[in-house]
Amino acid sequence: MSARHQHAPSTECQPDSVQVAIGYHQRTKHHPQRFAASLGYLDWESQPDPFRRYQGAPLLSLPLSPAVTETPSTTLYDDLFNPGALPVQPLNAERLSSFLYNALALSAWKSAGGNRWPLRVNPSSGNLHPTEGWVAVPAVHGLTESPSILHYAPREHALEQRLLLPEHIWSALLQDLPPNAFLVALSSIPWRESWKYGERAYRYCQHDVGHALAALRLAAAQQGWRLAMLPASDKLLNNLLGLDRDDGFLTEEPEHADLLAVVFPADTLFSAEAVGGWQVDEAGIESGLQTATWSGRPNKLSSDHQPWEIVEVAGSVCQRIKAPRDWWQHTPPTQLEPVAGPLASSKVSSRALASHTIRGRRSAVAMDGHTELPLADFHRMLARTVPALCPAPWDAWPHQPAVQLGLFVHRVTGLAPGLYALVRDKSSQDALRSSMHDSFLWERPEGTPESLDLYMLIAADARRPSSSMSCNQDIAGDGAFSLGMLSAFDKTLQNRGAPGYRELFWETGMIGQVLYLEAEASGLRATGIGCFFDDAVHGAFGIAETSWQSLYHFTVGGPTEDERISTLPPYPAPLDESDES
Repeated sequence: MSARHQHAPSTECQPDSVQVAIGYHQRTKHHPQRFAASLGYLDWESQPDPFRRYQGAPLLSLPLSPAVTETPSTTLYDDLFNPGALPVQPLNAERLSSFLYNALALSAWKSAGGNRWPLRVNPSSGNLHPTEGWVAVPAVHGLTESPSILHYAPREHALEQRLLLPEHIWSALLQDLPPNAFLVALSSIPWRESWKYGERAYRYCQHDVGHALAALRLAAAQQGWRLAMLPASDKLLNNLLGLDRDDGFLTEEPEHADLLAVVFPADTLFSAEAVGGWQVDEAGIESGLQTATWSGRPNKLSSDHQPWEIVEVAGSVCQRIKAPRDWWQHTPPTQLEPVAGPLASSKVSSRALASHTIRGRRSAVAMDGHTELPLADFHRMLARTVPALCPAPWDAWPHQPAVQLGLFVHRVTGLAPGLYALVRDKSSQDALRSSMHDSFLWERPEGTPESLDLYMLIAADARRPSSSMSCNQDIAGDGAFSLGMLSAFDKTLQNRGAPGYRELFWETGMIGQVLYLEAEASGLRATGIGCFFDDAVHGAFGIAETSWQSLYHFTVGGPTEDERISTLPPYPAPLDESDES
């Protein structure tokens, strides 16, 4: 039995998994007089290694040729969101390398004061990166001669071959999926987040899953591929990735499966409903893998650990025990909003290149307090978060939108400062409105595109309130706008059970990644804010009880740069100090 299952009880043993998830959420709220429990300081001696390696597993290098790192240099960022705009590439070592290079790889190394640290393409809370990436591929020319389960090693930009899959298991996994498809998976190591954030770490791990899912979907678009989540149980995925094995996982450093997705050529006539109907013989696959030969043992990440049992309890109760039915619940658009709508390319966005935007993304450490955002760019940013208006990355997501945006507008040209609401799902507008202050205006600002459900709630200077509610962080008030992501909390948990709790965070993480890239394309920067006073935010909007809950905050604006920090290229990675002799 793995350390993961030794540490946390199974969901079936919980009296009410939904109530446990709700209890975790309430317990880990920040309040002005009391923050969620954490160590209270950073124990640098036990800082986790940011890189998971499976020692002894064959390391398969991925090419970093100009075709991977530089081309197609003319691909526009806007093309990523338009199905059919980019040609379909074959699955080979170079294309797989490019896919991972633009989704999960290192984007740079930073250096200051004798210290250095890596940045990655996919954002992470505190740059701690609990999320691990995996691929399951057929025989790929120049990489592997047989189907394999491969763990992605971002420091080396390489794949660790954990398992050679028997052909009959590979065929079973690909049954009913498009031709020329392969699988990607994500898993999390909560200790990387709880080392710094304590009990609130489970929330942040789930944000990062959403960040990575959106990053994978848009990296797939660069190759002319699509990506869609599959209805897999956690048991199947843990089994498939070898995370339920006694392979050396420490009880203090368990790794949890998150999600499974299929990647396939975008020109394949394969519907969302077909993806949702995917089923496999889980017992047969588990039986077949029992005799398989796995390679490698996980490296130890820290010399010492502070246990946070509630984080493991939350992870346990939110597992998906069975593959769900009726998985796909919405139909994404097949093309962008017409040219007259909010996704008409602005002058800034139309010049942005895909790779530069994706790999140039950074989290702002501070905002300058004066940069204004053009109204057209503001509309485009918001529209990209609306599944009904923008295919990618939302065609990867199976659920109806459950997250609406409560906006604090500070400096948007032509828009009065104040509180606003963006309704990402029209069918939720009445429920959202009825939960808020009766005095709110709910007026559409002049010039708002008809297809964008943006409403002014109240005109006000929201700079100081937005900062105070975001744990007194100036960055929330110094940007062009900030926001809280308001989730249909009670309804989602009622309809999807405890797994819906983590999926709400995944959806917010996807929104965050879209806003990160939109800010970059507009010449600005964004930052995800995980520290906020939960119920103070709800009070500002008049929300009572738990019908709606704010799960993630975000700010977009003009960044200030720290000139003491220098930037180094991501590859080849610098030597460890122990190697420098």
